Amino acid sequence: MNRRTLAGSRNGSGPSGYGKMNTAGADAVPPTGPTRTNPGSTDVTKAERTRETRERILAAACEVIAEVGFEKIRMRMVAEHAGVSTALLHYHFETREKLFTEAMTHSFAQTGTELERDADTVPAAVILARILHTLLPTDPELRQDWKLWQELWVRALRDETAQQLAVDLYEQLHAWVGQALRRGIDSGEFAPCDVDATSTLLLALCDGFGIRLMLGDPQVTLKAAQTAIWGAVAGTLDVPAEFPAL
Repeated sequence: MNRRTLAGSRNGSGPSGYGKMNTAGADAVPPTGPTRTNPGSTDVTKAERTRETRERILAAACEVIAEVGFEKIRMRMVAEHAGVSTALLHYHFETREKLFTEAMTHSFAQTGTELERDADTVPAAVILARILHTLLPTDPELRQDWKLWQELWVRALRDETAQQLAVDLYEQLHAWVGQALRRGIDSGEFAPCDVDATSTLLLALCDGFGIRLMLGDPQVTLKAAQTAIWGAVAGTLDVPAEFPAL
């Protein structure tokens, strides 16, 4: 699965930079065999192999859940897709519920574009527009992420753990958008505004238009969605109403 990691996640400017995610156990090592510790060795250490295996399993889980839905998946299906044994899958993830939760956090932490690659030279409006572009199902990978979000929404209506996960993820998205708004305000590119309220509005609009785009609604195109979302806050931010070129 070809995922795109936020450059900003390394310095806290993307979703995975906000430490709400519980990734405990990511470095757990199966209790068999010696671990190579020779710093000059070209062999992969057991801990590195374990992390790679977990990454492969989580990527496979994201793909399978997005394809068939959480209620239909079986651990065997994910194991086969990841190319691992069912026993090894159960070693890392004891239940479907745990696998789903970690697959969601994995997808969330990996989603994005290299938003910080030229942050010092492009307008704040472009940075914000890139984030909004990423929050919509604008390519196959983001459409897969959207399918996972929709699975989470359904589960969150009936499951308290899923509900808390969804709230935590939204909190991080809110902080991500808010950080971009504050950057523009601090630089004088955006007019002062209620950052929390504006962030909430932008996320709500991305959710609403994103669903219509996922459904293939002929009344909503990506360009129309971006224009409407940007237009809803352009006056507040005192910027041109046209969605910035990315």
